[in-house]
Amino acid sequence: MNQPTIVVTEGLEAAPLAWLKSNSKVLEVSPENAPAMQEALRFADGLIVRTYTQVTANLLQQAPRLRVVGRAGVGLENIDQAACAAAGVKVISTPEANTQAVCEYVFNLIFSLGRPVVRVREPISPEAFHAYRKTSRGLELCGRTLGILGMGRIGRAVSRVALAFHMKIIYFDVVDVSECVDFPAAAVSVNELFSSSDILSIHVSHRPGNRHFVDRTKLALMQPHALLINTARGEVVDAAALAQAISSGTLAGAALDVHDPEPPGPDYPLWNMDRVLLAPHLAARTQGAMDAMSWVARDVVEFLLNGEGPRR
Repeated sequence: MNQPTIVVTEGLEAAPLAWLKSNSKVLEVSPENAPAMQEALRFADGLIVRTYTQVTANLLQQAPRLRVVGRAGVGLENIDQAACAAAGVKVISTPEANTQAVCEYVFNLIFSLGRPVVRVREPISPEAFHAYRKTSRGLELCGRTLGILGMGRIGRAVSRVALAFHMKIIYFDVVDVSECVDFPAAAVSVNELFSSSDILSIHVSHRPGNRHFVDRTKLALMQPHALLINTARGEVVDAAALAQAISSGTLAGAALDVHDPEPPGPDYPLWNMDRVLLAPHLAARTQGAMDAMSWVARDVVEFLLNGEGPRR
């Protein structure tokens, strides 16, 4: 076939985008510009999206030539997979592209919350210098229990790093992943996970039933010194329940990179709380991970050139 036409809605990294432009006709449009989007979709053989473009049945109806959707990322919650299947549209993602970046970021949050760096910016008195040393008592990971909620690719990567710190690993997953856990880790009940973890790191998907899975009842099981880390999905944690748990001393603190919605509104109950770190969805934002996710472009072109024929 001639060079395929591929619509890109939220940009790609420079090198993958340049490659894509040399191997296809690229139409770059914003999903917020409905008229331009609709016009571009008329000619689209492929579509590449990131996080915020909603691939719905209505969008598919506007793209009569569309054969493949590439998600430059891991989660597929913004893509109606059933509608794509019904329309004969292939869905391609990059499930392993950001594993290392997110894994490293989890520990960045743990240390930022549990053992923040004291930055001395200018000369200080001996009294002030030694006051820091007398009052600073950071969290030491060795011997602590790390709880993993969702032992998928990222959960396992985080666990392996934690073992290097001589931590104990426990986990809960709704499916049996024991064949994938090739390191010392104990599968426990969900209640034991929350009650026994010194640090609880969340790594579950957006699957039905996970909304507010971390609720008031489960948070009440946590130890007063425990920390909660969420780099997975904002909707998994009941933010109001978490705010109440921290303000009441039920747990010591939390670091959240993901929120519901994004960005959070003025009524977000976690704003301006002590012992809470809020980040703007940065876990996967390393250059290596962003490049790896953007190379879904190569998979999309490969499918269009060598995959199945047009759906109609």
